Parts: sequence; structure tokens; C-alpha cells
Amino acid sequence: MGKMMFAKGFLGVAITLAAGAAAASTPAAWKAYDKKVVDACVAASGLKGAAPVGGPIQYDDRVPVTALVLAGRYPQKHMKNAPGRELCIWDRKAEKAYVSEADQLLPSR
Repeated sequence: MGKMMFAKGFLGVAITLAAGAAAASTPAAWKAYDKKVVDACVAASGLKGAAPVGGPIQYDDRVPVTALVLAGRYPQKHMKNAPGRELCIWDRKAEKAYVSEADQLLPSR
């Protein structure tokens, strides 16, 4: 009798955990996550009018980051409103965005 109750309890916990994991992977959850990443990256950017170029690039849990390329214009007067690109790395564990200049992603003239 004790083993049967344990098995039912274990099964109940397993089903609950599986349902939670499945809910976290819904299209709505991914859309909310992508919005969070884009918002954080745009806020961390030094570019004027920064906007994503393409979509987020998801890395697996061995490298828990998401990458996003941003495009905008340099606000500094000496840059004369030149176009620029930045690479944003979103650290999933720290929930923090880090940006770095990535103008080499612009086509050569």
C-alpha cells in the first residue's frame, strides 16, 4: 500500500513538473522572452533609434546566452549620425544585456 501511494505521489509531481515545463515553451512564452531580450538590448544600446536586425539567436544551456544584432545611428556629434551596428549578448542567468560595437557587420563601401 505504501509503495502504491508513493508511486501515485511521484507520478503526480512528475506530471506537474512536466506541465510547467511545457507551459514555459509555449509560443506566447517565447514571444514574451524575445520581447524581454529586445527591450533590454535596446535599452543597453548606445545607438540612436536602435532596433533589432533579424531575430534573437538562441544558444543552448551550455552557453546560456541569447545574441541579437542591433542597428541604429551614432548619436555623437563627431560621428555625424553615421549608421552603426552593435552585438547584444543577453545573459540568461544574470538577466542582463551587454553590447559591443559590431560595425564590421555592415557592408563594405
